[in-house]
Amino acid sequence: MIEELFYIEKQGYKESIVHTLDARVKILIAFSAIIAIVAIPYSTLVFRVCAIFLVYFTALWGASGLSPVHYFRRLAGILPFGLFLAVAQVFFTNRYYVEFHSLVTLPLGVHIYAESVEFACILLLKFITSVSFIILLSSTTKIKDLLEGAGRLGLPADFSLVLGMMVRYLFVFGYMFRKINHALMTRCFDPFDRALPYRYRLRQIGNTIGSLFIRSYEQGERTYQSMLCRGYGRHSHAYLTKKRLLPGEWTVLALGLGLAVMIPLLGWSGMY
Repeated sequence: MIEELFYIEKQGYKESIVHTLDARVKILIAFSAIIAIVAIPYSTLVFRVCAIFLVYFTALWGASGLSPVHYFRRLAGILPFGLFLAVAQVFFTNRYYVEFHSLVTLPLGVHIYAESVEFACILLLKFITSVSFIILLSSTTKIKDLLEGAGRLGLPADFSLVLGMMVRYLFVFGYMFRKINHALMTRCFDPFDRALPYRYRLRQIGNTIGSLFIRSYEQGERTYQSMLCRGYGRHSHAYLTKKRLLPGEWTVLALGLGLAVMIPLLGWSGMY
């Protein structure tokens, strides 16, 4: 999982049309698409609208030059949560349907309804489409650029500062974990080696976890003291310079926002 964190951040340093866009453009496009998807009523209209949004996402992903394997790996990591929410719906009625027809009757009086299965598919499709745009945003934008873009869009400075420090320490924590893990590997320690006594393996893992948290705490204290020596205080915030969008970025932003508005409207009007 730690290695996946570094891998995701490396994807943001690649060069492509999507990577070079201003972070504000990508944030607005991603969130406008998600808002449009969530705002669509729970009906069969969702299948058509989400299909168009997925085609739009596929075009952006292709322009980014990233591998489809990267997308499916990240989607597979979060898909179980969506599947759990969707599968749980098939056993219950909901307020979006008036009549319910039982498909399967299970023991203890549990029923699987046809309308609930349709609702579960709609919910899962909304989940996959929304998560896809989040994956695109995080895979084509550096974390530093994301924070700066959010700050320029009006995110409170306190939030930007806290999120920036959290992200920075997350990578520090990852580097420490990598060093300790390499140290264990050079000593040929394998926590799943059945040849070693169970209590010995458990004790070594406990010592490793404790050492990791102690090192993280000490690093945090050293960093905080350094910040105080450099004038950090309660009113200290990240400095953001003014940055104008290029004409091409305005065009991409207008196109993205226009699609986010027009696709649901055309669906509601019955044009497709």
